[in-house]
Amino acid sequence: MAALKQEVIALNGDEAVAYAVKQCDVDVVAAYPITPQTIIVERFSEYVANGEVDTAFICVESEHSALTCCLTAAATGARAFTATASAGLALMHEILGVTSGCRAPVVMAIVNRALSAPINIHGDHSDSMAERDMGWIHIYAENSQEAYDSIIQAFRIAEHPEVLLPTLVGLDGFILSHTLENVHVLPDETVKRFVGERKLPLVRNHEGKLVPFKLDPENPITIGPLDLYDYYFEHKRQQEEAMRKAYDIIKEVHEEYAQLSGRRYGNGLVEPYRLEDAEIATVCIGSTAGTVKTVVDELREKGVKAGLLRIRVFRPLPVQDIIKWLSDKKAVAVMDRACSFGGNGGPLFHEIRHALYDLQNRPPVINYIYGLGGRDTPPYLIHHVYQNLQKIVETGRIEQLVNFIGLRE
Repeated sequence: MAALKQEVIALNGDEAVAYAVKQCDVDVVAAYPITPQTIIVERFSEYVANGEVDTAFICVESEHSALTCCLTAAATGARAFTATASAGLALMHEILGVTSGCRAPVVMAIVNRALSAPINIHGDHSDSMAERDMGWIHIYAENSQEAYDSIIQAFRIAEHPEVLLPTLVGLDGFILSHTLENVHVLPDETVKRFVGERKLPLVRNHEGKLVPFKLDPENPITIGPLDLYDYYFEHKRQQEEAMRKAYDIIKEVHEEYAQLSGRRYGNGLVEPYRLEDAEIATVCIGSTAGTVKTVVDELREKGVKAGLLRIRVFRPLPVQDIIKWLSDKKAVAVMDRACSFGGNGGPLFHEIRHALYDLQNRPPVINYIYGLGGRDTPPYLIHHVYQNLQKIVETGRIEQLVNFIGLRE
C-alpha cells in the first residue's frame, strides 16, 4: 500500500460507487430507481440532503430522461453522473448514442442485471453487452474496492480533452451491489485534486472565434445538430479515433491512481493472473474472476499450469494485450455472462477469438456461457472448464465450441 493514509469502511458495491461520486465534485446527478442500482442514487441523495455535496440532484420520470438530463448538463460544461441497470439501460438506448455522438463525458454506473423476459433482477452482463457499440468506454469491476476506484478514474478518463467519451463502470448485480466488503477510501481532498476541474477544449464557432466546447449563450456553438451524409461519417470516425486515444489515457490515469492509492488492476486495461508460464487460460469479466483466481491457485498446487486473463476494459477492446497474453497458450476458454442469441457464442468470445484470428499459431478458443440471471458459478464448474482445456491440449480436438455450464439441459 502507498504511504497515503486511507480509511477502511464497510460498504456494499452500490455504496462504494455513491461514496466515490460524493468525492468527485459532481455538478449534476440525475436519478431514477431500478433494482439493484437504487442504493447508489438513494445514498447519494442522502449526501445531498445532509449538505455533504454541492450537487444538483434531479429526480426524473424515467431512465431515458435521466441520461438526457446528464447529457444536457455535460454539454454546458458540467460534470454529470447517473446510474441504472437492465431495462433502465435498455430504455436509455437512444440517448447512449446521442451522448457519445455529442462527445458528452457522462459517467454512469451500471449494476449489471439480466434483461427480461422472464423478469429477473439478478446479475448477468446482457444489459451492458447490448450497448457495446454505442460509443461508450466500458470498465468492469471485480469487487467493490475496484468499483470505487474505477468511478474515480472514469471521470478523469471521460473528461480528458483527447477522449471526451461517456464512460460506464459495470459491477455485478447483488454479487457486488448488495454484498458488504471492506473498502479503502482516499481522503476527500485527495480525490478532488486527482479528478480536478473539467477542462474544456477550444473549438472554432460560426464567428470564427476559438471558444470552450460547451453550450454558452455568450459564445454560441451547436452540439448534436442534423448531420447528413456530407459530414456524419467524419463525425463517427472522430469517435473511433477518440477510442484509440483512450488506450494510453486509461493506462496513464490508472497508473497515476495506483501511485496515489497503492492499488493496481493489471495495466488498467487487462489484469493477467499467473499467466506468464500458463499453458491453459480462461478469460472473463467482472466478479467471476475472484472465483477463477481461487481455482487457478488450486490447480497450480497440483502442478497444472493454469492462468486467467481478466478483461477490465471491454471498450476500447485491448487487442494488443489480448494477443500478448494469450497467443502462446495451448488452449483458451472464454467465459460469457451473456448470450448473443443466434451468434454462435457470447459477445466476449467473439471479441477474443477475433483478436487472435490473424495469428499464425493461434490457440484453440472455446466458449462457456454461464451464470445467466444470477445463477451461481461455484468453483467446481470452473474446474470443469480447465479440465476440458486439458483435454483439448491432450487430444488436439474441440468437441463442442460453444458450451452452457451450470445449466439443466
